Amino acid sequence: MNKFVGININDKKFLSCCKIKDIELKKGITIIVKDSKSTYFARVVKEELNNTINLDEYEFVRISTKKDYQTFKNNEKLASKALVKCQELADKLNLGMKILSCDYTFNQNQLLFTYTAESRIDFRDLVKELALIYKTRIELRQVGVRDKASFVGGCGQCGRGLCCAKFLNDLDSVSINMAKNQNIALNPNKINGVCGRLLCCLKYEDDTYSECRCKLPNLGSTIDTKDGKGKVVTVDLLKMSYKVEIPDKGVIECVLKDESSK
Repeated sequence: MNKFVGININDKKFLSCCKIKDIELKKGITIIVKDSKSTYFARVVKEELNNTINLDEYEFVRISTKKDYQTFKNNEKLASKALVKCQELADKLNLGMKILSCDYTFNQNQLLFTYTAESRIDFRDLVKELALIYKTRIELRQVGVRDKASFVGGCGQCGRGLCCAKFLNDLDSVSINMAKNQNIALNPNKINGVCGRLLCCLKYEDDTYSECRCKLPNLGSTIDTKDGKGKVVTVDLLKMSYKVEIPDKGVIECVLKDESSK
């Protein structure tokens, strides 16, 4: 029976899946995998995957050897030099590209460059020059500013390393409604990350805030309390409480968990 393990290709953080059969692969072990195009060096990061939707899929070839690891490290060194050369050629051709990463497949039959640019680039001349130099198949892949942040890394507003560079495998969509839902001031300096897009962490607690908000009255609404009818003037999602202004009685606080009034 087939099952899937989570892997990182070329020791990059992006999660992929590998189909295995009749073998147990422990977390941390390095293996050789393949797809329809080539073979790759990979590391097992999850011993079992139940959901492989939206993940690149590979097939298990063998457990890697010391020689395989040496080949992988040598490929890394060659790819680092190729990245510098690609950037030099792109600058020479005035393509306006920023090369972020470069990776060889395990058997060196493909060289993949990842880059960012303000618009679409006609890089055919660049590919021709790279192919003449490296005698292998060349692929260039453009990514957006959020992906750029995950490649480059950096420090977030919280003082820790960027989530996208540390552990996020999929950059889920984040909406401005998530900031509104959490009563966060809509100040771009507060809710945008270093990539200039909305903070990925806005999504982490959004489900919890949405659940809490469903149990509390809307700000400005008129509701009945045991002290009379009044207008909701504040809502505190974390405390699960709200304050109601009642004519002739002033403002009272209601705590949802015990419906007590103060």
